[in-house]
Amino acid sequence: MKNGVIIINKTEGMSSFAIVSRVRRLFDIKKAGHTGTLDPMATGVLPVLIGRGVKASEYMLTSDKHYRAVMLLGITTDTEDITGSTLTVCDRVPRASEVFSAVNSMLGESLQTPPMYSALKIGGKKLCDLARAGTTVERHPRKITVHSITAEAINEREYSLNIHCSKGTYIRTLIADIGKALGVGAAMKALCRTEASGYSLEDSCTLEELEKMSAEEREEKIMPIESVFRDERELILPPFFSRLARCGVEIYLKKIKFEAKPSERVKLFDENGFFALGEVREFEGGLAIKPIKQF
Repeated sequence: MKNGVIIINKTEGMSSFAIVSRVRRLFDIKKAGHTGTLDPMATGVLPVLIGRGVKASEYMLTSDKHYRAVMLLGITTDTEDITGSTLTVCDRVPRASEVFSAVNSMLGESLQTPPMYSALKIGGKKLCDLARAGTTVERHPRKITVHSITAEAINEREYSLNIHCSKGTYIRTLIADIGKALGVGAAMKALCRTEASGYSLEDSCTLEELEKMSAEEREEKIMPIESVFRDERELILPPFFSRLARCGVEIYLKKIKFEAKPSERVKLFDENGFFALGEVREFEGGLAIKPIKQF
């Protein structure tokens, strides 16, 4: 059984769902899923979990993302990118200093209203499907954080943006907000996700590259499930304690002579390799590691 994470460098024009379907066929597996939708026009890092790896999805969806985007000034569209229908056009060209100031104003925490053209579901229906049917529904603003954002002029109307942001941030909407702050409007012209869940473009390969590989070469591209938890310490348990942990029983730190702090998460291994993510908690008998997700 193939289990783990494969990092796809998504090409323009494909949906994230279509990529997962292709990965299932390539690896001849039933279980697979992505962590964070990329629009068809977007490119870049799309982590695809396969086999038992799908159990790690909840830990990846909360991670920060890194993007490169191209912002086109002087236009607004119904989709907030250049694939949509034009709503307004403005001939005024803002000075570069104005643009940089507007871009910098996006730093930090803010509330962002998800766009209608998005994969977010409300009432069990995707917003983009409702939008295509001509329906607009109320969306509640969500807290996002832009950790860093820089801009570089391509020409007087186009700027390249590098963005590090929290989960749930819509880059199209961020660009539209920059255009609104400038009073000229803006739409996203291109988008590439350069990092997600700690995986970067350097870790990725395209579907076309995968298709040209042998079955053995493809399997070598699968990263182990524990790579999702690269920042957590690892603990190799002796057979007796690993059997207990596999049954969900807490393991007292004093019995295994392991030091850790409450709430710390630890990768649990035994002689057969990684099998669970544990969390240190306070019990009546003292601090113990409790398995919280079995793989």
